[in-house]
Amino acid sequence: MSNEPENNSLNGIDIRWNEAGLVPAVVQDANSLEVLMVAYMNEESLQKSLESGQTWFWSRSRSELWHKGGTSGNTQAITSIHYDCDSDTLLVKVVPEGPACHTGENSCFYREIPLKEPAAVPVNAQKASERFAVLGELERVIAEREIERPEGAYTTYLFDKGVDKILKKVGEEASETIIAAKNKDNAELRLEVSDLIYHLLVLLQERKLPLDEIMAELSARHERPRRD
Repeated sequence: MSNEPENNSLNGIDIRWNEAGLVPAVVQDANSLEVLMVAYMNEESLQKSLESGQTWFWSRSRSELWHKGGTSGNTQAITSIHYDCDSDTLLVKVVPEGPACHTGENSCFYREIPLKEPAAVPVNAQKASERFAVLGELERVIAEREIERPEGAYTTYLFDKGVDKILKKVGEEASETIIAAKNKDNAELRLEVSDLIYHLLVLLQERKLPLDEIMAELSARHERPRRD
């Protein structure tokens, strides 16, 4: 018997399943383009995904089909499914209804390995509509955390502690941003500014001040006649 992966036709599409009859599926937010999770599909779960319009996977640990969000309510509505040039990996774009990770984080990829010298992303390499999409997505997730208060989530902790704790964290992150800038450490500065923006968004949510109003204020300032 050959151990070569099989090519089975599915609705006229040849998917290259591995020796266990599975194919990895990368799940991506259709709006923010954030990678949410990676799971496995077999032919039956892919068919169920196509028929239902929501993600179904094969659990390797439990050896059974599972409907993402079937218990938690954090379902994923599929907008498209692509397969790569080797037909052995799927890219599933979705509109998520709640966080993808069992920890309560929006994405399973919430932990980062720091790079000594991360490459800069050229501004012109990104579409204008995509550059700041993550801010809108982060604002949405923070608003969900305030309502749902998932146990163990850091954002839940901040809202439970109240505005004084949130303000303290904003001050701490601002100070650490200043220190990183003074040290001329751009890798550290990138991390600290990211932390500062996150905590500012938590503060805005606590005060019920939408990010749109901040953007409108910046836009209005930009449109005012220059004095120089």
